[in-house]
Amino acid sequence: MVVFWFRRDLRIEDNQGLYKALSGTLKVIPIFIYDISIIDKLNKTDARLDYIEIALGRLDIAMQRNQCTVGRYHGSPEAIFKKLIADWPIEKVVCNTDYEPYARSRDQKIGELLKSHGIGFEQYKDQVLFEKSEVIKDDGSPYKVFTPYSRKWKSLLGTQPLIHYPSEAHLEQLSKVSLPKLTLREIGFTKSTLKQPQVILNNEVIDRYEATRNFPALDKTSRVGTALRFGTVSVRKLIKSAACRPNLTFLNELIWREFFMQIIWHFPHTTEKSFKPQYDRIEWRNNPDEFQAWCQGNTGYPLVDAGMRQLNATGFMHNRIRMVAGSFLCKHLLIDWRWGEAYFAAKLFDFELSSNVGNWQWVAGCGVDAAPYFRIFNPSEQIKKFDKNHDYIQQWVPEYQEMSYPKPIVEHKFARKRCLEVYKEAVATP
Repeated sequence: MVVFWFRRDLRIEDNQGLYKALSGTLKVIPIFIYDISIIDKLNKTDARLDYIEIALGRLDIAMQRNQCTVGRYHGSPEAIFKKLIADWPIEKVVCNTDYEPYARSRDQKIGELLKSHGIGFEQYKDQVLFEKSEVIKDDGSPYKVFTPYSRKWKSLLGTQPLIHYPSEAHLEQLSKVSLPKLTLREIGFTKSTLKQPQVILNNEVIDRYEATRNFPALDKTSRVGTALRFGTVSVRKLIKSAACRPNLTFLNELIWREFFMQIIWHFPHTTEKSFKPQYDRIEWRNNPDEFQAWCQGNTGYPLVDAGMRQLNATGFMHNRIRMVAGSFLCKHLLIDWRWGEAYFAAKLFDFELSSNVGNWQWVAGCGVDAAPYFRIFNPSEQIKKFDKNHDYIQQWVPEYQEMSYPKPIVEHKFARKRCLEVYKEAVATP
């Protein structure tokens, strides 16, 4: 038998690892593991687990003609695989590659366990088009700046076809064995009240993405981030759709995702430390009261507060506002970017470690971005540019013109001057 381990690839169609597992002569057992190293850190009403359960249900529906369902297990992957090895004559385990530091460590342990029992372990590229060191400089080193990475990425895209892996056409290889079907309630979680995200992606969204993406009141972003995070959509299919359109701004966003993915592969320390080490010398103020005001959307800066309230209420925040809110936390309040990164990680439906870390280091000025640290967004000017009629602010901060709305937590000019002084001292320190 072959075990196919669903992870960040919760779909039947165009799933490379699943296709490889189903292409042989052996019957395939599909499984999913609620990994306690991950889910034990989550709130018991985390809406992303609802998303996973719904996605697993869709897999079951696709497989039902073959009298198969995805086995749901709860525990440590090591313990689960020890049980599977004891219960079934497994010849190999197949999955798609995950590039995050914890996943790499986990998969190494699983590979060693399987090898000790004479069982093969195969991993395939599925959540990105180019992985690891496939897009590198001519001297073999990884790119640290997006623009040249993007140029090389696009040049490579033009040299090879976008392969579709027809996993959906080989479901007859699924095993009909009875597998456990744990529910979230059975492992201690309850249904969230948050509405599940719906992908809004068509040619019009792609073509007009550059013109509309910066205006939060228009709500013209694709909401595809969650689907990419959990693999309910094929990245190859998205890239194929975006690459053939006249405007490539949407494609560039997909490339940014892969850029950050390869950064975390080559520089895994960046999940905890600044890419530019001198920025770890910044003397953060880390005022807990100011952090709470930011988290709750009570800073007195309407655009920042609107974004935080949208995040808390929906699990989503518009991309432009993520930059404004993130910059405000790090630059205006001098609160460590890691605090903000952790808060977004706990709240965002589309949380993906590499992109979250990469974007937070971008707004803090300590990451791979080539721009100088003295780029500081003025929240009031951002309103004039991207929400001049206050439509977005009115939606999330209806009291922003009333006496009950808090006064600005800090004055912009003062905060900017303080930030520049603190950053300059950190960078200048030998």
